Amino acid sequence: HIAHMFWTTVPATIISLVVYAFVGLKGNIGGDVSSEAVSTMLTQLDGMYNFNILLILPVLLILAGSIFKKPTLPVMMASTVLAGAEALIFQNINLKNLLLATVKGFKISMLTTPGFDPATAAPQIIKLLNRGGMAEIMGTTLLVFCAFCFAGIMSKAGCLDVVLQKILTFAKSTGDLIASTVASCITMGLCTGNSYLSILIPGEMFRDAYKARGLAAKNLSRTLEDAGTVFVPLVPWSAAGAYMTACTGIETLDYAPWAILCYTGFIIALFYGYTGIGIAKLEDEKK
Repeated sequence: HIAHMFWTTVPATIISLVVYAFVGLKGNIGGDVSSEAVSTMLTQLDGMYNFNILLILPVLLILAGSIFKKPTLPVMMASTVLAGAEALIFQNINLKNLLLATVKGFKISMLTTPGFDPATAAPQIIKLLNRGGMAEIMGTTLLVFCAFCFAGIMSKAGCLDVVLQKILTFAKSTGDLIASTVASCITMGLCTGNSYLSILIPGEMFRDAYKARGLAAKNLSRTLEDAGTVFVPLVPWSAAGAYMTACTGIETLDYAPWAILCYTGFIIALFYGYTGIGIAKLEDEKK
């Protein structure tokens, strides 16, 4: 599945990078960030934290858990505990403040790094770091809970099945089948605001259609990712959209035009569907 995703994600990534490079070369688009401000932030961050190679261990633990297919929650918990231990050892924070940061969010005043005075921190540093904790994500968690409730009602009532079955009637060719899958995923994402339902329900619905046309299942799984998982962050009322907005402070519709990867993926999938490029066939014994 991941290897087959390269057909769409690599071109989409290249397009994104080209656009970002072109726009970035035009200068200071934001208007409030200068090279001097960036230099000041980097200097202050270097004075606040003890950066070393061991700090990458929590990330490597997550990657190792993913590669070796270990259970998600234990791996994430272990990575969190490891990151907390490193904070105690390297980052001049005591256990009390570490636990407070976990619940209420981190504040730079929690650091006791020699030579660093929190009162002298740049506003950009404060805005960047003074956040987090379980309390801050409660709004996003509530939105996710409401999205699941709404999606469950729509699914049990049969509303989504009617819409998706209607879309499926237009699938007369491989390109049409890919287009129908894309339309179904986007419809599901807009109706439910949920990444999981936008791939699970269309996946179940189109599974036999792909097999009947002699197409490998990885074509379906790739399209579900391109038009379901990757598209949902563009939906303002989705959990993914709410998460992006909470992290960046930018409204979904404001960052959407620049989330190029989120919509070029399914556009490329449509191109492949109608041209036959990158479309894998079932082996004869699996037809």
